[in-house]
Amino acid sequence: MPGETKRIRMLVTPEGVPLPLELADAGQRAGAFLLDILILFGSIIAVTLFLFFVAKAVPGKGTDRAAILLWTIGLFLLRNFYFTWFEARPRGQTPGKRALGLRVIARHGGRLTLDSVIARNALREVEAFLPITLMIQTLATQGYDTLIVVFGLGWTAIFLFMPLMNRDRLRAGDLLAGTWVIRVPRRPLLPELSAQAEETEFTEAELDAYGVFELETLEQVIRQGHAPAVATVTLTICQRIGRQHWSDDGGERDLAFLQAYYAALRRRLEQKLLFGKRRADKHDRG
Repeated sequence: MPGETKRIRMLVTPEGVPLPLELADAGQRAGAFLLDILILFGSIIAVTLFLFFVAKAVPGKGTDRAAILLWTIGLFLLRNFYFTWFEARPRGQTPGKRALGLRVIARHGGRLTLDSVIARNALREVEAFLPITLMIQTLATQGYDTLIVVFGLGWTAIFLFMPLMNRDRLRAGDLLAGTWVIRVPRRPLLPELSAQAEETEFTEAELDAYGVFELETLEQVIRQGHAPAVATVTLTICQRIGRQHWSDDGGERDLAFLQAYYAALRRRLEQKLLFGKRRADKHDRG
């Protein structure tokens, strides 16, 4: 929106590199959550229809009971592991977040751990799903109960509007897990940098210095093109892999070097992944 103030925060990576990031606003987060809920409900409807037709097609007294059991298990798994499954992956994005260009990261600058992902999504059960489930069950068994509906809506509203009550637009799960939801830069890499990347060669030892986490951080640095971060990351990589860093002020040269190293590191990690070897970060020796 015109005139809207961007919330820029400086994230310091484990290498000590300050990286400016733009936090997602409440509207973007709500939009991503709504998309995910629609996908979730669509999946539940698809599973329900599938089990319904199976129950009708397969004769037997226990078929209906088995279908209900499978539906209950499927509903539990979808509701509780949809967000966790997607956010625990390297990109930290659910389909809804990816559609709106958002992702989850750790506020301390390190890797987003599985513990943090589980913590931020387990609290969503308390924030939204628990009161909504309570209202639905009450309506289904006892009919309309004003007290239950008011309590459920009030409870949900408290957590729903929590991002509007703090400067970083954090929900309760973010506060507990130490996470941010940021906007992912969509600016494409410059073609001339991609061309220069083909001209630079790196040894396997130089490429084995880093893993997936550093690759993702490097991608953010390149896409944002923040000059101080580019210069610092270039110097850090050169020192780690034992290459001589040029002394002249070469902003474009630094960016070209990072793009070249990024392209080579990505090919190296993808090649190793074909053989079942996935290096999470520079500390992973597996």
